[in-house]
Amino acid sequence: MTESFNKTQAEIIQGLREIVPASVTMTGETRIVTDLHLDSLAVMDFIMSLEDRFEIVIPLDRVSDVETLADLAKVVDQLRARD
Repeated sequence: MTESFNKTQAEIIQGLREIVPASVTMTGETRIVTDLHLDSLAVMDFIMSLEDRFEIVIPLDRVSDVETLADLAKVVDQLRARD
């Protein structure tokens, strides 16, 4: 993994700390819905906060491909590279 990817993943985890209890351990393999027990509204709110944080737009079709935090970091990095 690249330094950019690792930094992006760390920022995503930091952002999730605002809505996920501190006792929950998060890694790249953490599944957003299953492991973090986020409902669809919480996921969409978090996606919008990521869009603001990274100044990107994450298309809904890309969101549907995301299962883990690593998947999300990969999508964010790809979209940031386009700009």
